[in-house]
Amino acid sequence: MSRLKETYQNEIVDAMIKKFGYKNIMEVPKIDKIVINMGVGEAKENKKVLESAVADLEKITGQKAVLTKAKNSVANFKLREGMEIGCKVTLRGERMYEFADRLINLALPRVRDFRGVNPNAFDGRGNYALGIKEQLIFPEIEYDKVDKVRGMDIIFVTTAKTDEEARELLRLFNMPFTK
Repeated sequence: MSRLKETYQNEIVDAMIKKFGYKNIMEVPKIDKIVINMGVGEAKENKKVLESAVADLEKITGQKAVLTKAKNSVANFKLREGMEIGCKVTLRGERMYEFADRLINLALPRVRDFRGVNPNAFDGRGNYALGIKEQLIFPEIEYDKVDKVRGMDIIFVTTAKTDEEARELLRLFNMPFTK
């Protein structure tokens, strides 16, 4: 069991019950899943670009990536419906906690000029979205073997009903929010 999951089960649950006054332990919000998404616009001209993005994402998460396809055609972007233009991975359970631990404690501190993540990037339903500009911050990615710097979106889906509950939950997981 990961260190983060053990911490969640003990300290975080107690702190959340104290702060929000939950009557039942099942009311306490938890992280449901983490979705990592990489949009690769150049993939419409060059399939190799998408393959390297998939390889990077699989290295970072330790799980097979799924290709995402365009939902509708956009003539201005030379994009047809059904074209493969990105990849995503959905992490749950043990892998999710392990990835969250690596993201918070290893990857985010490696960002240049890092002052913390935006505390206002919640969607109103207790989910948090985080954009990363380069995949190089993860220790699994070797700088010399990267063909192009790509960003990714990381979405924390929680069972929290409000943004305030979700913000407190992520803060207790040591998410470095800016003041």
